[in-house]
Amino acid sequence: MSITSRPVSRRMLLQGLAGAGLAGTLFGAAGCASAVHEARGQQAARTGGPQRGGTINAGISEDLIPGNFFTNSTAGITTVIGLAYESLVRYPSDTVKPTPRLATEWELGNDGRSLELRLRDDVSFHSGRPFTSADAAFSIKTYGDPLWTAQLKSTANAITFFDTSDPHRLVLTFDHPLGNIFDLLDTVPIVDSQTIDQLRTGEKLIGTGPFRVANWTPNAKISFERNENYWIPDRPYADAVETKIITDAKALLSALKSGQVDFADGLSYLDTENLVKAGGFSDIRLEGAETQLYVGANVTAKPLDDVRLRQAIAYALDRDRVVHEVLRGVGYPVNLPWPTYSPAFDRAANTHYQRNVEKAKALVAEVGTVPTIPYTYSSPNPLVEATAAIVQANLAEVGIPVQLDPVDGAQFVKQLIGAKFRGLWTTFHSWAQYTPSTLTVSAYPFNAHHNASQFVSKDYIAHADAAWQIADGTSREAVAAYAKVSEDLLDNVFLAEIAVVLPQWARSNKLQGVSYTKRSELQLTDAWVAQE
Repeated sequence: MSITSRPVSRRMLLQGLAGAGLAGTLFGAAGCASAVHEARGQQAARTGGPQRGGTINAGISEDLIPGNFFTNSTAGITTVIGLAYESLVRYPSDTVKPTPRLATEWELGNDGRSLELRLRDDVSFHSGRPFTSADAAFSIKTYGDPLWTAQLKSTANAITFFDTSDPHRLVLTFDHPLGNIFDLLDTVPIVDSQTIDQLRTGEKLIGTGPFRVANWTPNAKISFERNENYWIPDRPYADAVETKIITDAKALLSALKSGQVDFADGLSYLDTENLVKAGGFSDIRLEGAETQLYVGANVTAKPLDDVRLRQAIAYALDRDRVVHEVLRGVGYPVNLPWPTYSPAFDRAANTHYQRNVEKAKALVAEVGTVPTIPYTYSSPNPLVEATAAIVQANLAEVGIPVQLDPVDGAQFVKQLIGAKFRGLWTTFHSWAQYTPSTLTVSAYPFNAHHNASQFVSKDYIAHADAAWQIADGTSREAVAAYAKVSEDLLDNVFLAEIAVVLPQWARSNKLQGVSYTKRSELQLTDAWVAQE
């Protein structure tokens, strides 16, 4: 297949990386340049700039689950992908306009049904094998394989043809226009086809990223070593990263305060706030990588099959209290998933389910006596546990008794993907920070064709698919389509949103240059630990 003579639009055509200088600054542009909130001081000036060598010690609250590699469902997964893998394009934190990564430039066909990408010719896997277009095609196809239960698999599977005849050029042909195609290319990690079976078991984790996985000890640690052949010259700065799995939030806090780790992902917002106030530590707020905290309902389980009860739940929620007490103000209440910068955001619609105890009680009275409903969440997780306690009290106040059902992280993810919740649940969801259509054709809680609530609606499917198939996901046509999707969400309320949340990490002020992707994947390419 050739597209050299086919007319193409130059929409989203970007110039390739112009030498090592631009390549070296790419992480800053895509990550924390304007988005990282530094609550205390700027250590870089005092230390005189980046320092080479040494080991960065990190602590995360969740382990790697290799079988869920493409799901972005645990801190272990996002840490491994962020350090050892790369994608074809990279979204900056504050937009969905792609910038070069392993692809340097691209052209979208006039009809929105094809995309040509030029690929870097100086990239190798950690095994030493050169990266080619065949690897990019393999990674996208693997991502779409139902075996891996990835969330954007519908978009991956809408690609009907891959032209890999040139090792440094990939041409994709689509079944229909895909308004979120760059969401997919930003998300899919480029994996090694020769070790894919070992990836699924965790025996070998081979990517093209700045660090390579040296060792994984389940439930204990993940060790990384510097990729000496990384395509960005003189990166990364650190020789190694030691990531400890510390599931208890108080133990993680103690490890950070005592200097055992320089970085922590999994602290409560209150502990992080107090840590920063005490001095010597900073928080990193992942602006542009927002998640949403919500209450989900299995609509096939009585009495949650009655939309009036689900509406009562939405009216009962004290969103302001959750934002104030649990999130410490690092977020804002919503009724719909969209962050304020999303083209789907509608300020008026976000007041639809303002807290109204009397209206909630009236709806419960219409339904009748409500039996105790199981309410599942992942434990230990200080944010979710605190939220669940507030929600339990809110629902009890309006006559909806719930029984708290804490489960471990792996079991929770299994129930989420498999739509196996017995009643209600609470967790965070992602993807609303991307092109809005991605959420409703991809995310486990929202996918119109199959979701964790087991909610089925012909109208919702039609509206979600229509929004997805608009080539320009930011156009007026797309915005109108998103409004129909939002109306479906509010009317059926199989998910009751609580708040948009800025994920938050904590670090020692000795650790500099930490960044992240829009999926909260840890980036340490430009990071270093200042020596006292």
